Amino acid sequence: MKVLIDGKETVAAEGQTVAGVLLGAGITSWRATRDGGRPRGVFCGIGVCFDCLVVVNGIPDVRACQRLVRDGDEIRAQHGAELPS
Repeated sequence: MKVLIDGKETVAAEGQTVAGVLLGAGITSWRATRDGGRPRGVFCGIGVCFDCLVVVNGIPDVRACQRLVRDGDEIRAQHGAELPS
């Protein structure tokens, strides 16, 4: 299946999480904190810490470690607090 990561087409395997696809593409940071813009990516990997938040199909605050990718997903980095588009 194919997904877009920050506008770039990427191949993903069925059953992969968004975090798995991002890490497989060599991307280790995809969120910046509201205060200070510090980079974040996977930390706990079980949906507890909120460090892996990403925007999927225009919906912010998606936990990349828990969300399975779907064909055609548009994934992009999240910078601070965002409202749904």
